Amino acid sequence: MPGLLLDTLRGKRDDKVPMWLMRQAGRYLPEYRALRAEKGGFLDLVYDSEAAAEVTVQPLRRFGFDGAILFSDILIVPHAMGQHLEFLAGEGPKLSPPLTEARLDQFTSHPERFEAVYETVRRCRALIDPAVTMLGFAGSPWTVATYMVAGEGSRDQHATRALAYTDPARFQSIIDAIAASTIGYLRGQIDAGAEAVQLFDSWSGSLAPDEFERWVIAPNAAIVAALGESHPDTPVIGFPKGAGEKLPAYARETGVGAVGVDETIDPLWAMRELPAGMPVQGNLDPLLLLAGGDRMLERVRLILRSFAGRPHVFNLGHGIGQFTPIPHVEALVAEVRGWQG
Repeated sequence: MPGLLLDTLRGKRDDKVPMWLMRQAGRYLPEYRALRAEKGGFLDLVYDSEAAAEVTVQPLRRFGFDGAILFSDILIVPHAMGQHLEFLAGEGPKLSPPLTEARLDQFTSHPERFEAVYETVRRCRALIDPAVTMLGFAGSPWTVATYMVAGEGSRDQHATRALAYTDPARFQSIIDAIAASTIGYLRGQIDAGAEAVQLFDSWSGSLAPDEFERWVIAPNAAIVAALGESHPDTPVIGFPKGAGEKLPAYARETGVGAVGVDETIDPLWAMRELPAGMPVQGNLDPLLLLAGGDRMLERVRLILRSFAGRPHVFNLGHGIGQFTPIPHVEALVAEVRGWQG
């Protein structure tokens, strides 16, 4: 039987609100830090299916979340497409050569790199309670492209936005290639046991409206349509961080089954403007969770009240920060669990 989270993502509203947190498996947990120290580098941990499954289930043991989010990284897709990937201490991910200096057809693809991730999903599904929803994910093409073009994260995605303006045909080929790889990757996760998947578009907020339509909405719509053909019962959560007033168009035009709302969005506005009955996910500010206290709890109650009239998955507006105190997470869980909508 599907659990509360999966039912909610499929459009069923319940007085109880399911919850999970983006980056819930990670550096704020001492058990994660201990395992990371034992296993070494981040990428080694991702490709160690046994260890990655253990990381995935760690927050479930502590907090009893309704969803287990696969422990991996959005840059596994460019790595499988043949771009070299490494995570440098204190600097974050580096992809080489960047697409400012190389072309996709110079890369040798390695789709076998997905296999360790699929094995992680299988292991997680065997470990977690049947009522807990196994969540897979991938980065959306625009966000993945920003790393592939520049070779690293950037403040305003300057290099990628410039390429999209100056050579849109070449950039379209990059987006199309990422989308094709992502479709296969997500299908593999679902076949391995993922019951819902999320598309992370962490840098969608840097685009002008017409560019947002072309580089965010269109490729995500293609991915959702392809998954709908092969796995029609698997909900897709779209999370275009920073979309702002473009969020309703994203929700309508991509075909996603649920939409993630970041912390900059007024939940009352989202309740009014998003398609009626569409499940929403969000949207507590991760920094407010870090701060904790009464102000955090007041905001939690506001979010719960605002979305009480539609299917709602409680989550953060982005990933949990590494310095978040565990007692603050415990207080958040208690508040959401005690809510009667």
